[in-house]
Amino acid sequence: MQKTSARLLSLLSLLQARRDWPGRLLAERLAVSARTVRRDVDRLRELGYPIAAVKGPDGGYRLGAGTELPPLLFDDEQAVALAVALQTAVTTGAGIEEGAARALNTVRQVMPARLRGRIDTLQVTAVAGSATRPGPQADTNVLMPLSAAVHAREVLRFDYASPSPPGAARNSTENPPRQVQPHHLVTSGGRWYLVAWDLDREDWRTFRVDRITPRTPTGPRFTPRELPGGDVAAFVAGRFRGSDGSGKWPCRGEVILGLPAAMVSPYARDGLVEELGPNRCRLILGSWSWPGLAADLGRFDTDIEVVGPAELKDAFAYLARRYANAAADGPATPPPVR
Repeated sequence: MQKTSARLLSLLSLLQARRDWPGRLLAERLAVSARTVRRDVDRLRELGYPIAAVKGPDGGYRLGAGTELPPLLFDDEQAVALAVALQTAVTTGAGIEEGAARALNTVRQVMPARLRGRIDTLQVTAVAGSATRPGPQADTNVLMPLSAAVHAREVLRFDYASPSPPGAARNSTENPPRQVQPHHLVTSGGRWYLVAWDLDREDWRTFRVDRITPRTPTGPRFTPRELPGGDVAAFVAGRFRGSDGSGKWPCRGEVILGLPAAMVSPYARDGLVEELGPNRCRLILGSWSWPGLAADLGRFDTDIEVVGPAELKDAFAYLARRYANAAADGPATPPPVR
C-alpha cells in the first residue's frame, strides 16, 4: 500500500482526470478500502480541495471549484503544456504579460529538473496582427526538439511536408531532408513557425512546425548568423507580407476617403488614419501588391481620391478594367510596371 502522502496525490490526480468517480472504483484504483478513500477525501478537504459527495447507487466523489485556489497537481505533459502556454502569453501584448511571467516562474520553480530543462530551452516570439487560422496544430513532441536545437545551436535535419489539398494525405518523404541552422520559434495566428538559415538554399526560411518531422541525431554546433533587421518578429511579419523581412509592406499608398476617421480606423489594420473633417479622412495603408492594395481600399463604400504613388492609381485603373471585363467575360491587361 502507498504511504498516505503518495496516496493523496494519486487520489487527487484521479479526481482531476474525470468529473465523477464512484467510491468503489476509486478504492479499486488505489488498492485500498472504501473507508480509507473516505478518510483520504476528508484530508484533501482539510487542505482546501472542494470535493463533493455524489449521491447514487454507487455513491462517489466530484472535485469542484472553490472560493480559493488550492495546490494543483499536473502530470508531465500537462506541466509542459502549461509552461508553453504561459511562455506564449508573455509575448502576446494582451496586457497579461507581468502575470504570465510570474506564473511561469512559479510553475518552473516547482517543476522536476527533467521538465525544467525542457522548458528552459523554449524561447518563443509572438508576431502580432495575425488572425487565428484553423488547421493542423504543432505537436509538443516536435516543438520541444526544435526548441532544444535552437537553444543548443545545433544544425537540424528534418522532413518537410509539402502543402496538400484538403482531405489528402501529406507526404513528407517526397523531398530530401532539409538541413538548417535553427534561429527561433515563432507563434503567429494560432500556428507555430521555425525561423532558420537553410544550408542548402543559403537563405533565410520560415517553416511551419506542423509540417516538420525532425530527424535524429542533430548536426554540429554553429555560430548563429545575424537575422536581417535583428528583430525576429519584424522579420517574420515582413515575410508574411511578402517584403524583404524589414517588417514593412512592399507597397504603400495614400488616399483621401469620404468617411469619418472613426468609421475607417477599425478596418485600417496597421494603417495610419488622419481626420480631415467631419466626413473626410486621410488613410495610409500597405499591402503585398498594388492591385491588392487597391482592392483593399475598394472595401470602403465611398469616393476615393488617390494622393499617391502613381502605381496605386494604375492599380485602380487595372482593377476597373478587370471588373468591367469580368462582367463582359473578357480578360484584363495588367498595369505596366514602373
